[in-house]
Amino acid sequence: MNNQSITTNKLSEVPSDLRASTLVKVRKGSWWLRLTTLFLVDYTLLFLAWVLAGHQFSYEHFTWYIATHYLQILVTITIQIGSLALEGIYREGQKRYDYFNIIKSLTFAHGLILLACFLYKPIVDITQPRLILLSWLLSIFFVCTGRYGVNITLQYLRKQKKIARSSVFIICDPQDHEQITSFIKKEKHYIVSGTANANALDRYQRQQTLNQLNQLGVTEVFISWDALKNRMFLCWLFQASGIQVHILPMELKPIYRNVEFHKIGGMPCLSLDCPIITGKDFWIKRSCDFCVAALFLMLSFPIYIAIAIAIKLDSPGTVFYKQTRIGLHGQQFKVWKFRTMRSDAEKLQKELEALNETKDGIIFKIKDDPRITNVGKFLRRYSLDELPQLFNVILGEMSIVGPRPLPIRDVDKFSEHHFIRHEVLPGVTGLWQVSGRSNILDFEQVIALDMNYIENWSLGLDFEILIKTVMVVLKKEGAY
Repeated sequence: MNNQSITTNKLSEVPSDLRASTLVKVRKGSWWLRLTTLFLVDYTLLFLAWVLAGHQFSYEHFTWYIATHYLQILVTITIQIGSLALEGIYREGQKRYDYFNIIKSLTFAHGLILLACFLYKPIVDITQPRLILLSWLLSIFFVCTGRYGVNITLQYLRKQKKIARSSVFIICDPQDHEQITSFIKKEKHYIVSGTANANALDRYQRQQTLNQLNQLGVTEVFISWDALKNRMFLCWLFQASGIQVHILPMELKPIYRNVEFHKIGGMPCLSLDCPIITGKDFWIKRSCDFCVAALFLMLSFPIYIAIAIAIKLDSPGTVFYKQTRIGLHGQQFKVWKFRTMRSDAEKLQKELEALNETKDGIIFKIKDDPRITNVGKFLRRYSLDELPQLFNVILGEMSIVGPRPLPIRDVDKFSEHHFIRHEVLPGVTGLWQVSGRSNILDFEQVIALDMNYIENWSLGLDFEILIKTVMVVLKKEGAY
């Protein structure tokens, strides 16, 4: 009893899925102050531009001077602000000071305003083209001047007052520390809070590194390509903690979705976008997992009963088969399945190892496995043997979509780069299952699919895999 409680406590202390924060967190840093400042400055200056343009005309032509019509000026400014936002003018980096894009966005916004005047009740009197022209010119002048003023002010504060800077951390090889630090300091935008060697990202040290970054109040981390190598999944770990990731001089090949290329102190750099609210998508996923699993169990209860009766009539043994598998962060848990093999299947496996069809021997697969019962063949063909794993989903040990959990026998043969599978919750179905299932006999292909899933994960991808799973099961593709 004591051992069981100790095991439960240890499991509760294990960090959560790579994609999740322990609690949903707001991205770290002063991005919100920058965004609020730019938004208020732009709104004020655009309002001033329209008011000054209206001063050139009489009140009968410019109805915004009537208090009841102030809503109309706010609508037009909202169109302008929206156009600037869509062009990325409020994002961090030099793009917010790209004056050509500001002019282009405001020109587009004025085009929309003119179109609205033609199609609907006029927002402004378009019989006065000088009003539109003057408001366009004043909007461009004021916004560009405002951006320039904000930029000059920030540069002064960072240089003279040593404020409005981001606390950053550098992870690279020892010989690169000094050079990378000098490049970053050229921006006068960052305060380098510390450096670490590449081994700080190793599997057994990365949590300690993350704790150190949180203690230092780091908001952004710079990682050299040589230090990153095959540790791409670490970007999830940093982002789940609200820390933005920058990758320094690297091989130019696709490594991640939603990356932005720019320069830091003249040095090329890829920045991975960190969402404002981190971890929210994962907790939506977990909530959906629980609700879908619970609802399906209630609605399909008669199917479970029918399968249980069929198994008992077909062969001696238990209805359910529980096997120890490796889940999140290498923790062992019991996977539930309907029994599809003889009760002595595990003992017979040692005698059948020579018939294993996989290339590297990590996964055990035989096309005509003599241990499978008659009912078991039917259950496997339609993946009905996996249905009890919905209990694992409800218990939080598995997700509906994710890399499939493997037995201890398979994990014992893993190479170091294979353990990435254990950084996210295992799933009842996954990209492997909808990309060939049992027809994939090379475990490196499985790892490639898992990497593809982890790096490109989204709620939309989970839904797509779920739909494909239904189609694959109905077509009975690649299952044995």
